[in-house]
Amino acid sequence: MKRRHPFRRIMVGVAATATGVVLLLALKQPGGSSVAGATARGDAGVLPAASAPAASAQASAPASAPGRASGSDAAGTAAGSGGAGARTVVGDAVDTQYGPVQVRITVSGGRITAAEAVKAPDSDAQSQSVTANAVPRLNQSAVAAQNARIDTVSGASYTSEGYRNSLQSALDKAGV
Repeated sequence: MKRRHPFRRIMVGVAATATGVVLLLALKQPGGSSVAGATARGDAGVLPAASAPAASAQASAPASAPGRASGSDAAGTAAGSGGAGARTVVGDAVDTQYGPVQVRITVSGGRITAAEAVKAPDSDAQSQSVTANAVPRLNQSAVAAQNARIDTVSGASYTSEGYRNSLQSALDKAGV
């Protein structure tokens, strides 16, 4: 019988161990950032100035009551340029594995006229890339569907699920 070379077994073991270590370092911890390169979130979950000017005022409102919109947001706010009966409602912030997601919608005549993410995961470069790709698609889908039954964006499962839940919360508050 032929005897196996011990060097071959050693190399396979080293390769498997190295692969396991790399996978463990890339693993995201639930409710936090990755093990390698952990950063303090602070208020980094708020999207940059791409949102409407009122975004900063409404985005900071949930900080006083975590996960809840302020009283004026829950009842709806008349939009200055949105026309008669247009109001803006902010959904609850939904925690995902990669960070919080919060949606703001504008409703006029019982229809969603605009949807945007006030908060989305952006704790690291990967999350920023996924968010930049997924959020515009989710916003368009929400306006097109006129409800929270929107498709998941490929590669952004957690963000899409959080977006749907926050959107449903905003629709419930708006009475749509």
